[in-house]
Amino acid sequence: MNIKDLKGIKSLIQLMSDSDLTEITLEEDAVKLTLKRDRVAVQEVVSAQPAPVMQQAATIQVPVAAATEVVAEDSGLHQVTAPLVGTFYASPAPDADLYVKIGDKVKKGQTLCIIEAMKLMNEIESDMDGTVVEMLAKNASPVDFGAPLFSIKPN
Repeated sequence: MNIKDLKGIKSLIQLMSDSDLTEITLEEDAVKLTLKRDRVAVQEVVSAQPAPVMQQAATIQVPVAAATEVVAEDSGLHQVTAPLVGTFYASPAPDADLYVKIGDKVKKGQTLCIIEAMKLMNEIESDMDGTVVEMLAKNASPVDFGAPLFSIKPN
């Protein structure tokens, strides 16, 4: 296995998700890769980088939770943000209708979109009743943790 290629890293992540492993550290040439996870719903985001022998590669842990609602102070709108890194999808399938459109009224707990991360589809739900004012992410585009997805006007 070559930890310098993406397939090797993905297979290590799959090994961790299929087992009770919470940490793996591998060294190959001048690259040190450490994968860690917390047993309490944590999504792994890994950065493997060439490093001097004494320096470690970075490991970032991103908690997976319900979508964060941030109050936009000047506008009175709430922003639904991405709770994890992945690919944003506005509909359940390419040929299906969108979960929500601008102007739609949404209820708390209603699915707004999907974020795909490591072949897992994570439904992102509204945390409040309101009206969708703006869709801030583009369909099938990558999103970072905390990226704004929707603006919702409270009812």
